[in-house]
Amino acid sequence: MSLADRVRKRRNELGITQTEAAEKAGIKQQSWASIEDGKTLKPRNIVGISEALQCDPAWLMNGGNFQPASEVNTRRIPLISYVQAGALATKSTIEAMDGNFEYVMTDMDWSQYTFALKIVGDSMEPDFRAGDVIIVDPEIEPAPGEFVVAKNGDHEATFKKYRPTLIAHNGKQQFELVPLNNDYPTMSNADHAIQIIGTMVEHRIYRRKR
Repeated sequence: MSLADRVRKRRNELGITQTEAAEKAGIKQQSWASIEDGKTLKPRNIVGISEALQCDPAWLMNGGNFQPASEVNTRRIPLISYVQAGALATKSTIEAMDGNFEYVMTDMDWSQYTFALKIVGDSMEPDFRAGDVIIVDPEIEPAPGEFVVAKNGDHEATFKKYRPTLIAHNGKQQFELVPLNNDYPTMSNADHAIQIIGTMVEHRIYRRKR
């Protein structure tokens, strides 16, 4: 049985249309049809597709014994805004915030405080582009060269590369937040009130329009 067969069979078992399944997966109906027609063999949003079909993404891609989503070690990560991420500098849990969240799925064992952000702007191009999604774990201390979400004194958070510099006389680690786009300035916690919120642990790249 091919990927197309498994997707079609599982959708029919759930009694949903291609349009309904595509909406749940966050893709276009034409893209879903292309999968069931066998034209798309490696769909990019396989996690979203498996969520729509309530099954294990590994089963969709490779076959084998069927596993419903309830038996797969996956969890939902809330997709929050930059303003909400900035608030995490003073609030301990995401549940303390108001509002309904969108979610992304992960099968990694990140901490309970983990959240997702959708990239905005171009300060981290070319590696990170607007619309990409990053998953951030506040429980992980960043290593040199890793990417972090931090609060830079404003209400919103910022996403930059972490570069430690020196240990100040008071024993505090000094560091810089470095954009990958040279058109933007580097910030230092020696000059600005910067608080690291969390370290990026996953980067999701979605298909971009040409």
